[in-house]
Amino acid sequence: MWLTIATPPTQSLDQLDAVMGSATPDGLRARYACRADGEFRVIAVWESKEHADRFFREVLGPILARVLGPEPSGAPAMTGMEVLREFVPGQPSPVS
Repeated sequence: MWLTIATPPTQSLDQLDAVMGSATPDGLRARYACRADGEFRVIAVWESKEHADRFFREVLGPILARVLGPEPSGAPAMTGMEVLREFVPGQPSPVS
């Protein structure tokens, strides 16, 4: 599993909704829109790093260009990390 935390180049939920749309990208398990330090953050949980990389490369780039213009003010800052363990209340815990 792979988790990404991105700071999109937008400051409104309407723009964020226009960029993200209603489609579910391949491999996306969950996505959360948040605000931290006055900026939007989008936290996404992916099946794999490859799913996240393909989405950012093939889907998000063209959408950002269409919605925000060919040169949006600043590229999204993004951090990715491997999920080592997942805990979901009400589901059995993995056996170590």
